[in-house]
Amino acid sequence: MRGFFGIGVEGLSKPMNAGNLFRTAHAFGGSFVFTIAATYSVNAARSDTSKTPHNLPWYTYDSPAELSLPTGCQLVGIELLDEAIELPSFRHPLRAAYVLGPEMGSLSPALVARCDHVIKIPTSFCVNVGVAGAIVMYDRLITLGKFGERPLSPLAKARDTAAAPANPGGRMPKRKA
Repeated sequence: MRGFFGIGVEGLSKPMNAGNLFRTAHAFGGSFVFTIAATYSVNAARSDTSKTPHNLPWYTYDSPAELSLPTGCQLVGIELLDEAIELPSFRHPLRAAYVLGPEMGSLSPALVARCDHVIKIPTSFCVNVGVAGAIVMYDRLITLGKFGERPLSPLAKARDTAAAPANPGGRMPKRKA
């Protein structure tokens, strides 16, 4: 995959959620993880069986003002806000740091103000922090990874070719073997 990314949390209080998120970031090829005003312990986060902070750089910050990112890295907040860009329409920066808020709250106004982008997953309500992070990381992998176009089904291929038979009834004709 091109570029790099890191992922972090602000104000998270449940180490199992952070552990799940960090383990997923490690699996998706994340370059670093971070916490802002959050409690995290590798030992308490038994969900991180890959021990991510032992294998990737892990940065801790006491406040959004202290957050320091690599040169050219854009901060992307993940938050269910009306003005946020819906994930399917978002173009991921090549160098990005994604940040999620606490389990029972939102990203702080100070952190949202620092974000270059704020995105939302188009759901009816908030999902688990680890799930939200995994969805965003998977979307990044699919859009920035070196994957070919998804193959079309035989029916879709037939519709796209000039040689496909006319289909006035709206159903695809049966093909002879």
